[in-house]
Amino acid sequence: MITNEHLIVLGYGDVGKRIVEVLQDHQLSFMVVDINEQNLSNADFPYVVGNGTDEDVLKKAGIDKASTLIITLSDDNDVIFATLISRGMKPDSLIFSRANSVRSIDKIYKAGADYVGSLSIVAGQMLAKITSTCTKYECDHLFEDIVLYEGIGIEKFQLHESSSMVNVAIVDLNLIKKFGCRILGVERNKEVTIDPHDLFVLELGDVVAVVGSREQMELFHNAYVTKN
Repeated sequence: MITNEHLIVLGYGDVGKRIVEVLQDHQLSFMVVDINEQNLSNADFPYVVGNGTDEDVLKKAGIDKASTLIITLSDDNDVIFATLISRGMKPDSLIFSRANSVRSIDKIYKAGADYVGSLSIVAGQMLAKITSTCTKYECDHLFEDIVLYEGIGIEKFQLHESSSMVNVAIVDLNLIKKFGCRILGVERNKEVTIDPHDLFVLELGDVVAVVGSREQMELFHNAYVTKN
């Protein structure tokens, strides 16, 4: 079933398989697209057989309702084209793309990716972690730092009573304009909202995932993170 919160994984190779395992573990709604039907012969999840750079295939996968796309194709030219097509078809989506070569990173960003992973296995682990709920360990270590690329990292933390972010809509925080960082997702009562909309109101106990550079995260910490 396609929902307004589902994710699309383009490519079911080594990286895609690791991502799907985590998405399944956390019961997130997703759709896999892969050109090789044999790769999906034993799949126990929804999928579409086809080329991830094909608009018709992306439509069939429900890109119009996807909050997030994770592009893990093995050829960088395909990654660039799939990123470009996906951004054009769903401008407000969050796009994570895999770069098989460091030389392709800038091109993939220019094609419209929000975040690019430069190493295949590391990218799979990091991308899956971004889109998963926090485990007990992660929730107990709320200031865990996940490094993505050239100082870009993700940090998860919980909102306590003294936090000035409680009962505030994301749009009113104005994080991108003030600091350059942004909220990737919010975990509430064991349910995750990926790329929450601007009017989403944060509540006491929410676990918030924020992405940004070290400098941006430092500014964010100084403004909003309460030290206990």
